[in-house]
Amino acid sequence: MSLRIALFGQAPLAVDVLDGLVEAGHEVVAVYAPPDSGRPDALAERAEALGLRLFRRRYFRRKDGGPIRAALDDYEGLGAELNVLASMTSFLPREITDAPVHKSVCYHPSLLPRFRGGNALQWQIIEGERETGVTVFVPDEGADTGPVVVQKGGATIDADDTTGSLFFKKLYPLGVEAVLEAVAQVDAGADVPKAQDESRASHQGLVDDAVAAIDLTSPAEVIDRRVRGCDPQPGAWLRFRGEPLRLYDAVLEPASAGSKPGAVLEVSDGGLRIALRGGVLRVGRVRGDAGKEKATEFARRCGLAVGEDLGSA
Repeated sequence: MSLRIALFGQAPLAVDVLDGLVEAGHEVVAVYAPPDSGRPDALAERAEALGLRLFRRRYFRRKDGGPIRAALDDYEGLGAELNVLASMTSFLPREITDAPVHKSVCYHPSLLPRFRGGNALQWQIIEGERETGVTVFVPDEGADTGPVVVQKGGATIDADDTTGSLFFKKLYPLGVEAVLEAVAQVDAGADVPKAQDESRASHQGLVDDAVAAIDLTSPAEVIDRRVRGCDPQPGAWLRFRGEPLRLYDAVLEPASAGSKPGAVLEVSDGGLRIALRGGVLRVGRVRGDAGKEKATEFARRCGLAVGEDLGSA
């Protein structure tokens, strides 16, 4: 058997899902990819290489929640039997998610109902989760609240994981596997979506600059998790001479006795070492008045020296 599928998503997860769907013999009637933003989108390029119908659209709903008419016009007539949402960052209206006979399945990078929301990866690191996984669910009117089709756990969140490493090394490959498994279950008529346990549900907001702000009165391990959870976006930040300084590639080291939190202890080829409460943060890269660069290069260019204090954001 095979299904007529409309794929919505973005690279890299959606590229591998697309290849898996084609390899499994499904007919991909359309691919929806976001517009290019600085560099070509890999999903769009892959769809074009396969000769598939391609739509470039970032938004599908108006600010009042209603569907954008042009988005419905694109979708009508495709004859999709299932929508697959693979790393989708925009909300689809019910007029699209519920239109196919099998409705839609959607990937989410957490073990729902825990960590609902658009920044689940970031929050799991910030909140100190030790284990995670992925969920494929049927979207409904809520935010990540629909019944679960497939769930795969067992992915550890290690002490050096950033949002980037957690996704690319663990939850991206696991997600591809889960999405293709969910589609196979739908195709075989073996899918039995299970309602989420609302008593275990949690929902976190977006990780913006307010969340990414570093409070130097916090313990070292709390700051370390915030830095890693905001790496690569939006970048956790302190103040350097009154201006934001975002920190990346950070490693938590043992405390340096008697050092004031925020004090720069070392500037070397190994990065900046910044004193914290109960630890030292070694930072490999920063983003200040220019683009992201090695912390030591920034320090030499801006005259950041040992003994200077960085301030809370």
